[in-house]
Amino acid sequence: MKHFKLWNTLCGWIAFAIATAAYLLTLEPSASFWDCGEFISSAWKLDVGHPPGAPFFMLMGRFFSLFAADTTQVALCVNALSALASSFTILFLFWTITALAKKLVQPDTLWKGIALLGAGMVGSLAYTFSDTFWFSAVEGEVYASSSLFTAVVFWLILKWDEQADEEGSDRWLIAIAYLMGLSIGVHLLNLLTIPAIVLVYYFRKYDFSWAGMCKAFFISCAILLVILYGIIPGFPTVAGWFELLFVNGLGCPFNTGLAVYIVLVIASLVWAIIETNKDQSKQRIAIACTLAFAFSGAAFLFEKWWMGLGLSAGLLTFMLMKPHFISARWLNTTMVMITVILIGYSSYAALVIRSNADTPMDQNSPDNVFSLKYYLNREQYGDRPLFYGQAYNAPVELKVEGNMCIPVEKIGHAQYAPAPSVEGEKDKYVVTGYKTNYVFMDQFCMLFPRMYSSQASHVQAYKEWAQVKGKRVKYEYCGQTKTDYCPTFGENLRFFFRYQVNFMYWRYFMWNFSGRQNDLQSYGDITKGNWITGFDVIDNAMLGNQDLLPTELKENKGHNVYYMLPLLLGVIGIVWQLSKRNGESAMEGKKNFILTFLLFFLTGLAIVMYLNQTPYQPRERDYAYAGSFYAFCIWIGLGVLALIDWFNSALKTNAGKTITALLITLVTLLVPAQMASQNWDDHDRSNRYACRDFGANYLKSCEDQAILFSNGDNDTFPLWYNQEVEGVGTDKRVCNLSYLQTDWYISQMKRPYYESQALPISWEYKDFMPGKNEIARVDNRLGQPISVEKAFAFLRSDDPRTKNREGDNYLPSDQLFITTPAGEQMMLKKKRMYTRSEMMIMEMIEQNDFERPMYFCATVGNDYYLGLEPWLELTGLTYQITPTRSADGQPRVNTEKMYENMLHKFQYGNMNIPGIYIDENLMRMCRTHRMMLAQLAEQLIRENQKEKALEVLDFAEEQLPGYNIPYDYTSASMAGMYFLLGEDEKGLAIMDNVANTCAEYIRFAHSLNKRQQEVMESTTGRQAAILSYVLQTCERHGHRELVEKYYADYAAYAGM
Repeated sequence: MKHFKLWNTLCGWIAFAIATAAYLLTLEPSASFWDCGEFISSAWKLDVGHPPGAPFFMLMGRFFSLFAADTTQVALCVNALSALASSFTILFLFWTITALAKKLVQPDTLWKGIALLGAGMVGSLAYTFSDTFWFSAVEGEVYASSSLFTAVVFWLILKWDEQADEEGSDRWLIAIAYLMGLSIGVHLLNLLTIPAIVLVYYFRKYDFSWAGMCKAFFISCAILLVILYGIIPGFPTVAGWFELLFVNGLGCPFNTGLAVYIVLVIASLVWAIIETNKDQSKQRIAIACTLAFAFSGAAFLFEKWWMGLGLSAGLLTFMLMKPHFISARWLNTTMVMITVILIGYSSYAALVIRSNADTPMDQNSPDNVFSLKYYLNREQYGDRPLFYGQAYNAPVELKVEGNMCIPVEKIGHAQYAPAPSVEGEKDKYVVTGYKTNYVFMDQFCMLFPRMYSSQASHVQAYKEWAQVKGKRVKYEYCGQTKTDYCPTFGENLRFFFRYQVNFMYWRYFMWNFSGRQNDLQSYGDITKGNWITGFDVIDNAMLGNQDLLPTELKENKGHNVYYMLPLLLGVIGIVWQLSKRNGESAMEGKKNFILTFLLFFLTGLAIVMYLNQTPYQPRERDYAYAGSFYAFCIWIGLGVLALIDWFNSALKTNAGKTITALLITLVTLLVPAQMASQNWDDHDRSNRYACRDFGANYLKSCEDQAILFSNGDNDTFPLWYNQEVEGVGTDKRVCNLSYLQTDWYISQMKRPYYESQALPISWEYKDFMPGKNEIARVDNRLGQPISVEKAFAFLRSDDPRTKNREGDNYLPSDQLFITTPAGEQMMLKKKRMYTRSEMMIMEMIEQNDFERPMYFCATVGNDYYLGLEPWLELTGLTYQITPTRSADGQPRVNTEKMYENMLHKFQYGNMNIPGIYIDENLMRMCRTHRMMLAQLAEQLIRENQKEKALEVLDFAEEQLPGYNIPYDYTSASMAGMYFLLGEDEKGLAIMDNVANTCAEYIRFAHSLNKRQQEVMESTTGRQAAILSYVLQTCERHGHRELVEKYYADYAAYAGM
């Protein structure tokens, strides 16, 4: 084919244009739920997001945000970054497919050129419109940018492969290293391409052998290890050692050791590059390279000093004994690559700089080298066993001290923090604690542990997924002989394959290449989030008769079918790739397959093994495997080439082969076209402002200078977005209760931000520093009520008389109270132990003395209310803590405030536009608003404000209509209110809709086999309970016709 290079470039840009158009047309115009609000905020204000941070994404987002006309456009611009990053990913995927295909088919004729371009177009467009990738392409998250890095570095190694024999080809390797350094500041997934990159190098430079390939693979794993567990944590670790030497040891100011270390790193790398470039002294080269390797942190694997010294000494010895084993040119390239990795990695300096500026959002406060290390290591999230560890019911090893049994702990590294500055004293770092882990009994430990969490819900799920019977184990526990049943290794693997591989990977894989039942999060239910094919005979056998599914599930926008066509094309591509010869080389196709498979495996199943996920994840995790789906789309593209190759093998004329190539390309383009048509409606987020509006609604529920307690991502990040980006409610302080357990967050809450004053916390840093008062146990020695003020004074006291026998602080009574301005006692919930977060709530309420309004988000769990329910008053999406107790001991509804807030101040994100896409998470938030409106209407009826109550009910139907947010139990209760207000026609319409949905669930359950019925037992029971409520309410209000219409369905449930 003439001018194939030109056509290849042009078609790549056409794929890019198609992807760009699709993504920009479906782009969310504002913030999305989960982490997006946080990422957009951090980009706009250069704030510090959650560990391990994404500073380069933050900087890119900041650049894109500069194009915003005003603050309301900032989110759109950051979302556009994801859209364009995704489009460029498609561009490089196109060129990657054609580059790999050219190794097997040269475009020396027209039909071959068309086949190569067709392969690139179908494969890249299949990824364009795949479920998982499209989801990330239209929101301000890191995964689109991370995918771009993956696509570019894999394409770059193929470019190097084309020019490996030319002078200057090493520039491609250096570019790869630099991009990998930058990608650390976005997401670590990009590093998983290293093994595939090393194998490309091996295949190009060495004659193939299985032994040689295995060596190359192990070397690639070593490189991955050095970057992931060497350079990334090693750099701040070694910097920390220098800090301790110069600050604590030599009495220098803070950051002196860090400055010296950075100078030494730069000097050693520059020296190593100069020496390897000159190649005049092998001894100097060995010393320079060893120093550069050590100072970069690469040698200090797993933050072990002895590992660093041992590897550095070994490297130096090896290079001195075998000076010619590694060429100076290769060493020079390696040193330059380490240098550019560190330059890319240096984006993390932005977080340290911004943290020192005390930004309003400063998670974990990585303002010094030690806190940066803890931040990078994500230490707040804890550890999980990977290769060896405990089962879920493993007892902790005990040791006897005196007459007590004490848990055995493995003491890790010391944790340092700057000591509070004292005038006249030198700077120093103090030990705030040690990283510790419990040691578990060996009888309950195993290799490759998959079932390790002791959380009750997780344990129950382990037993269900793995059908655990266990093996009987006797063990000694504090002088007693006990017996328990430990899961076997076989059961451990059963959970791995059934849940972690099948449910948490294969299900996602099939969503993208076979079909998806709906967009509802699944925990194993046959009606939610399963993969389907579109073929009734298969789907009905797996999941029951899909024609009998309830209408709300059948019409779910996430119901997408591809009839397994993308999967089939990919399998064809795999078979062809494995069998294809390139001239005389029978191995070319196999080498091609190994590269693609390695990328597919390491970004898919390898991540499954590394994440070791527990059951009941808070959200679906398909986004973590986007790289694996990217690799499979390479095979989809090669599947097109395979079909053309196979059909043309029977033809003799080039004209016939050209026509065949064109026809097959056009026919197979229908595959991504089908994916686009199916996926468009559930990926189109245009006109959706719900995250922004719902976040603002929380803030609008509060009075000026309010303190608002939140807890989860979705009642915190949207609020931060509103405050940080759009400037809404900046006089209010959002206080996340999960973070309130930490010292750094409490310190930040004690500072003023924007128009919000500091929070009323009297505790000093020494009272809540790491390891101090993280929990407070209750020892009811006093036996009578005590005020929170006195209890906390006792807890914080240094007087030895306020300690227990172990020398620990404690609370002397389980009857704590806060006194209101009227002299009433607000009795708090009795507990055996209080967390620091709970104590901070009590401290703030007590110190505030009702001067500033204080609220809980309505979505915060009851456990955080601490027994304050009688003192709470609903004002919208928040409960205000008041000094007045309710008569019935339950939260009150302030109808005046709530009516004004919900009907006149709140906005509802265009949720009433017919056909707007509302995913499950957003649906929950819509139903929360509907529930609050129902509570308002109910209280207005109690207060005999019937006109207002009717207005609220009609308003709810107008803003949150049933055609977008299906009616549910709350809707049925609102229908009952319509009956009370004489609007029977409106009430009956809702009741009939709710009853019909319940009946459809019951009929579907009745059609299932016994095992399937057991799986959806809780869903069916819940729907039957709602139907019972509907029938009873209709019976009570004289609507027998509806009772008669659905009673048979309820009776059918009773007889199941």
